[in-house]
Amino acid sequence: MVITNGIAPISAPSSIGTPTISTLPPIADPLPYVSLKTGLCYDVRMRYHAKIVTNAYDYTDPHPEDPRRVYRIYKAMAEAGLVDMKGASGAEHIGGKLMQHIPAREATKEEVTLVHEMKHWDFIERTASMTQDELVEETDNGDSVYFNNESWFCAKLSCGGVIDTCKAVVRGDVKNAIAVVRPPGHHAEPYKPAGFCMFNNVAVASRVILKEFPEQVKKILILDWDIHHGNGTQRAFYNDPNVLYISLHRYDNGKFYPGGTFGNYDKVGEGPGEGRNVNIPWPCGGMGDGDYIYAFQKTVMPIAEEFGPDLVILSSGFDAAPGDELGECFVSPAAYGHMTHMLKSLAHGKLAVVLEGGYNLDSIATSALGVTKVLIGDAPIPLTNVYARPEAVQTVDKVSRTQARFWKCMKIGHMIHDLPEAPAVERLQDIIRRYQASQLFAHFNMTKLPIFRDRISRSFEDQVLCTPGFQSAKTVVVIVHDPPDVWTEPDPVTGQISLHETFVMDAEIKYIQWAHQKGYGVVDINAPAIFTDQEDEGYNVQAALQDLCLYVWDNYLDLSDARNFVFVGVGEACGGHVYLLGHREVRERVRAAIAFAGAKTVFPIVPIMDEFITDWYYKNSLVLTSSNHPMWEQSNGGKNPRKKYGNVQKTEYETMNELLIGKYSDVIAFAEEDIEESSSEEEDAGPDRKRLKNEGSSDEGAWVDGVIPTSAAIM
Repeated sequence: MVITNGIAPISAPSSIGTPTISTLPPIADPLPYVSLKTGLCYDVRMRYHAKIVTNAYDYTDPHPEDPRRVYRIYKAMAEAGLVDMKGASGAEHIGGKLMQHIPAREATKEEVTLVHEMKHWDFIERTASMTQDELVEETDNGDSVYFNNESWFCAKLSCGGVIDTCKAVVRGDVKNAIAVVRPPGHHAEPYKPAGFCMFNNVAVASRVILKEFPEQVKKILILDWDIHHGNGTQRAFYNDPNVLYISLHRYDNGKFYPGGTFGNYDKVGEGPGEGRNVNIPWPCGGMGDGDYIYAFQKTVMPIAEEFGPDLVILSSGFDAAPGDELGECFVSPAAYGHMTHMLKSLAHGKLAVVLEGGYNLDSIATSALGVTKVLIGDAPIPLTNVYARPEAVQTVDKVSRTQARFWKCMKIGHMIHDLPEAPAVERLQDIIRRYQASQLFAHFNMTKLPIFRDRISRSFEDQVLCTPGFQSAKTVVVIVHDPPDVWTEPDPVTGQISLHETFVMDAEIKYIQWAHQKGYGVVDINAPAIFTDQEDEGYNVQAALQDLCLYVWDNYLDLSDARNFVFVGVGEACGGHVYLLGHREVRERVRAAIAFAGAKTVFPIVPIMDEFITDWYYKNSLVLTSSNHPMWEQSNGGKNPRKKYGNVQKTEYETMNELLIGKYSDVIAFAEEDIEESSSEEEDAGPDRKRLKNEGSSDEGAWVDGVIPTSAAIM
């Protein structure tokens, strides 16, 4: 019999009766995953762990790790119809048609000490019998953690609940699960509690699963999207090849809790666990949906899929959500839902979500609800913000390049090699600078300005060029700039570039052409991003650039005949000329200070020599940023920058070359207006001495520096 599209044809009529219809044998449980419920571990007794009240402020300003955190999440689930509200007291069986209750139980010493040292277990146990004064003392001496007499019980209950949640997922009792537990766990080190955490719930559960289900679970992925780096979890598995730890967290150059460099992107694991640790460290606050989704699509999911876990455990802190005062980020419930949806595609859907941080009660409730709905089977809410910030793109690129040593999926588009120790190896920035020097000599006769090595890094000796006779020019334009942009299309597989399709975009030359046409002197300072000297390895580029600008001013510019200076900074090099303006007496001769900051740092002026320099700088500066500069984002509070940053203006341009070309006319007009205004107010009076009225003399022609003019000498 032929079956078409799954439909059996009616058999031909028999000679003795009615026609018959062929049937297929029944299939038992055709969709076992769909037919299961989502598990929920919740126990109201975890609210017993609370900070001891020692003053009135503990009432008006409760501790961020508030006992109400778990209840507010459960209440949101109940109000959404996912569970029965009758279970709010914790006494009845909770669950419903969509979710299945997973009871919490106390973790055992044998389980906890798979991760934690015995002295750690013993210390938490002692808190149950400590006096109130002892508990307060331990709280004061601890690392952002508090204790009461119920902390011991709640820590075991939280940890045991996570263990059984993961077991239920592995056994197939539920399709996936969420453990709404506290105290949280991912900061707890093997030897001490920290960061509101007692026992490392996720780490302990992972060890238990690997031990008790060796055939079903050989590899575990722990994904941690709490805004704080899970230092305890990372340390527990730093040399374990069977556990892949991926963390997205705020880093702030090691200044954000828990602090230090352990959460940086270059911490990849060690020994057999090398490559099994992936940190995505955000450099600042304000990260949102587009940034997290970008990181998931570019790094998290490709690495996770290549790893091929048998179980995924999600350390789900919600302190990156809007409204959380500790996280200061903007990850919406929709984004949490989308990331959960992606993680469900791993490990045949075996996903256990475990609550970590999150301290705004409204934010954690709505965020956890968004995750839970996706776990049950609802579609994620559509995203409204899908664009990644430059900081996110740059961070993810660093992570991808670092991880390309361990994951094939990360090698695509990245060149992984060691530079050979050969004389022919040279940085492209130096080659491009030599080309620039040759072009500037050919068109404007610009030559190298001598820089002596005993004062300035040798890396700068070929980086300062000047027009002939600039020292006798009335007006000098000083351009301090980053190396020019190089535009190319790298090979999508190897990351190599074709020189034929690579272009140097040097828009700064337009400003040299303008100065040359006006008869101004020009000093051009190129600031390489990395030094080439071996002795300068680890050198601070900004500090060296500041020294260079002071050196050029003290030895050349201040001694010149120029009465008008225009400083133009481009990119990070703006920090050099802004530093100079605050550290030398320049107000009488500098007419304009222009900074093309783009998306780079906007540097404040520091009033070292002149207390009025801040007001002067604001009136005589023009600081141009790109449209996507972080200072204009909502996370900055929407306030205009303070005067010390100069007259900062947001432009419609995104790239530096667009900014340099698009604002050319405005910048030239700004500079020329200040120069002409100065010329109209002063007579042509010689090198660096302005003709001013001496209020203490009847001679209107007297010089303020005490030099007698020729007419007065004759008299």
